[in-house]
Amino acid sequence: MSGIFDEGRMLQILGDCTPEGETLYAGIHGITLQINQKKTSRFDVYIGITSHYLIVAECEERNYLNAFYHIPDLRKTVAEDIGTCFPLTEIRACSIKNAIMGAVNCLITLKNGSFLKLQLPKRGGLGNGMPHHAQYRDRIIETLAGLPCDH
Repeated sequence: MSGIFDEGRMLQILGDCTPEGETLYAGIHGITLQINQKKTSRFDVYIGITSHYLIVAECEERNYLNAFYHIPDLRKTVAEDIGTCFPLTEIRACSIKNAIMGAVNCLITLKNGSFLKLQLPKRGGLGNGMPHHAQYRDRIIETLAGLPCDH
């Protein structure tokens, strides 16, 4: 679990998802709370922002729910369910609310009707693996809050 709080690793994973010609301005560790109609889809993700895209990528590949018994993890992922890279122009609405322990919840609705509820924690894990978390988190929140959304 601690490996997911490595900023270098996060930037590499988000960089692999960043469209050609775009520059990743910020990236943090976050948590999905809900994807489309799933009641819960709680797992660790990296959330990144460029000037034109929101990127949501899983921190690690989930092969098994239990490695000892090798129970396959058949839950859908963000990428399988709605994608990884979302044009900011396709976001119809974004509701940002304070959550527990300083976290922020973002409910993002896309123009095609898909939605994604993310939690952006106040801190980026224990230790100093994500030294820019607070700065990057603020940038992501500012970008999402400043989108001209349809209501």
